[in-house]
Amino acid sequence: MVKNLLSLLSARQNSILSGAVVLMATVAVSKVLGLVRDRLLAHAFTPDQTAVFFAAFRLPDLMFQILIFGAISVAFIPVFTDYLHHDGEKEAFDFASSILNVVLVFFTAISLVVFFLAGPLTALIVPGFNGPQQQITASLTQVIMLGQILLVIGSFFAGICQSYQRFIIPALASVFYNVGIILGIVLLTPWWGIYGPAVGVVIGASLHILAQIPLVSSLGFKHKLSFNLASKGIREILGLMSVRTIGVTVEQLNETIGVILASLISTSSVTFLTFAQHLQTVPIGLFGATLAQAALPVLSQEKARGEEESFKGTLLTTMHQIMFLSLPATAILIVLRIPVVRLIFGASQFDWTATVLTGRTVAWLAVGLAAQAAVLLLVRAFYALKDTKTPVVVSIITVFLNVILSVFLVRVLHLQVWSLGISYAVASNLSLVLLIYFLHQKVGGFDKKDLFYPFLKMLFASVVAALALYLPIKALDQLVFDTTKTVNLIALTGIASVFGLSIYVLLVWLLKVQELDVFGNLLKKLYNFQLHLKSEEIVHEPEAV
Repeated sequence: MVKNLLSLLSARQNSILSGAVVLMATVAVSKVLGLVRDRLLAHAFTPDQTAVFFAAFRLPDLMFQILIFGAISVAFIPVFTDYLHHDGEKEAFDFASSILNVVLVFFTAISLVVFFLAGPLTALIVPGFNGPQQQITASLTQVIMLGQILLVIGSFFAGICQSYQRFIIPALASVFYNVGIILGIVLLTPWWGIYGPAVGVVIGASLHILAQIPLVSSLGFKHKLSFNLASKGIREILGLMSVRTIGVTVEQLNETIGVILASLISTSSVTFLTFAQHLQTVPIGLFGATLAQAALPVLSQEKARGEEESFKGTLLTTMHQIMFLSLPATAILIVLRIPVVRLIFGASQFDWTATVLTGRTVAWLAVGLAAQAAVLLLVRAFYALKDTKTPVVVSIITVFLNVILSVFLVRVLHLQVWSLGISYAVASNLSLVLLIYFLHQKVGGFDKKDLFYPFLKMLFASVVAALALYLPIKALDQLVFDTTKTVNLIALTGIASVFGLSIYVLLVWLLKVQELDVFGNLLKKLYNFQLHLKSEEIVHEPEAV
């Protein structure tokens, strides 16, 4: 049984959907743990204290996203895949060692600068915080930066594994990352207060590395202390980075401005915005990031082989699968925003005002949920085509719109934190439209019927499901369930969600949406696989005894 489990964890996923399903399962665990982490924070600290912890993440995360996740890891997989196909594993692994060493040294140097300038940089990021809050934020930033340095290594290990279409272990590594933070909250907070979760970040980053070492080693990677700056792969990645880094920088500035504006509304608004974003990113991470991540190696291979029609078919199919899953999630989040926020964040220190403001922010962010999920795939499609310029241009346009609209809503109209959700949603949907348009031009055109018809059917089904969901949620809340009790709140949310999803599934079945059959067949395969595992255990049970 243990041997079968180890084989399953290191198995190669041969299709986008199988790889994505594996990712969804592990990402689901990671996202649940992320929400558990947030619930523990809401229980242990006031919204103002939690805001200090989240604000301390902004600067380290900004550096990591710009220099590593956005600029390196996405560019790394297509280039590493090219090495594997054209130059062999030895050259590919030598290239991986060189790029890891170069980036690690550079990121560590930048981190040292941030460490010593944490105070003045924090004052720029959270101008609405008072002096003591800014000082604690700066100290937490210094601790979290160490965790981000460790996370650089784990991110490159994940890129190698995903290039081989091994998705389970890298996804589980993210689970361990959240486990580390939770351990920091539970075990260290009684002694170190708000510094406990920050130390937990370092623990989680260490676990992120350790979880992937066995698989990376089994694939044949052996780290070498080499700095081959003349490598063609490093030159190619630097070329891709030169444009991509601009785009990621713009996106991260967008996130930073959101924190700045939230801090100017109130200290606790940083917590409300962050909690709302974490809740909204659960379906984005489950459906958008997983399918996009699983699609990138396939799209890169199809491009490398010159299979243009297969590339377009893979892209459209994957995008519709993302929409099929994310649109009903949008409907549920909008209608059930208050019960969901109360259920997840409703600790003693998170009062009704906090719940309402967070719920409204979630609802407005959810309007752009499906677009954000699909954009993750479309951006990777451009990377597979080795075009980083177009996504950057689109990002600059949409971020500029988002910033202008956010400043207007907060500083001119003086609206609450939920108004930031409006500007995010508008910018996200515009980004989707622009990326589809430019990609349509670049690949020689999509069949417009194949592109739009499935989406319009799923959108219609989602809107009807949302309207149908609204009435029973109101009736159950007012007439049946006493939602001051957690058990009743769980029952209300569960019953309403099942009802809304049933309406959605019925409508997409009547509209003959192909994605329903795809996921239906996948569920049958998973069920048959479970029966196969059970039968194997029965066959081997006498031998074990």
